[in-house]
Amino acid sequence: QVQLVESGGGLVQAGGSLRVSCAASGRTFSSYGVGWFRQAPGKERSFVAAINWTGGSTAYADSVKGRFTISRDNAKNTVYLQMNSLKPEDTAVYYCAANREGRPSRHMVVYDYWGQGTQVTVSS
Repeated sequence: QVQLVESGGGLVQAGGSLRVSCAASGRTFSSYGVGWFRQAPGKERSFVAAINWTGGSTAYADSVKGRFTISRDNAKNTVYLQMNSLKPEDTAVYYCAANREGRPSRHMVVYDYWGQGTQVTVSS
């Protein structure tokens, strides 16, 4: 059993920045791949970014590439998503997820554990 808890969401103006965090329990977290996904009301959940177990490989959705940066600190059992140049289209609940394969997968079915999400709202 692994528990993931997101934090750092909030209200920000368009063009601003925000960093959300994913804190995990368990000694094996450092071997997991971790992804960020987001979902707006009435819409399907979509991929945002992912990072492999070492932090040496990342993947990003085209819509956030160049604006968002995913990173991890395995000593702290925490993964971060730095979001810059935010747009109203980024408004969503942001979820982190972990997979035991250790890969930065874009696919939700790969992930074994999910957090409860944190709300990010970007005003224009």
